[in-house]
Amino acid sequence: MRAEDEQYFDRLESQLDEAFDVAERAKQRGGDPEPEVEIPTARDMADRVENILGIDGVADRVRELEGEMSREEAALELAEDFAEGRVGDYETKAGKIEGAVRTAVALLTEGVVAAPIEGIDRVEILPNDDGTEFVNVYYAGPIRSAGGTAQALSVLVADYTRALVGIDQYDTREEEVERYAEEIALYHKETGLQYCPKAVSYTH
Repeated sequence: MRAEDEQYFDRLESQLDEAFDVAERAKQRGGDPEPEVEIPTARDMADRVENILGIDGVADRVRELEGEMSREEAALELAEDFAEGRVGDYETKAGKIEGAVRTAVALLTEGVVAAPIEGIDRVEILPNDDGTEFVNVYYAGPIRSAGGTAQALSVLVADYTRALVGIDQYDTREEEVERYAEEIALYHKETGLQYCPKAVSYTH
């Protein structure tokens, strides 16, 4: 980094510290319901990801991976870290999967939208009919702000982490497959899909 750049960032940090001092003094007057300054500081994207999620250790790991691979690949590496307990302190399999999914979405959206925290409602482990278990991810409206790539990656990361922690896939009932096939055909008939897959491609 050039000397001029270092001076610029040093000046930014100094002025930020001054602004925080002013904010803390204002908070001490008691006119605000929260006694502390609520805005976490972030020096880079990795800090933003960790701050929005509140998961210790994420920022350092993101920085390690940033120079080595794409963000999509980094999301899958982080899924392994969550599954093996190297990142986060989750005791349950559902917690590890949820941490991995939220982190993947935060990473792809650079920690600047609400999708990682408000767009993913919760992750549950539910039983299949044969007694095995599967992962169920509940999404909420704000997931739309993540965009299609991050939304799709969240499903991939959930499935990948599921396999890493030893949970089975969802065992689809035959009537569910048939209903899905029927609904696609009806939807295409009423609205005209840009692309309508043949039944054989989504029933097998």
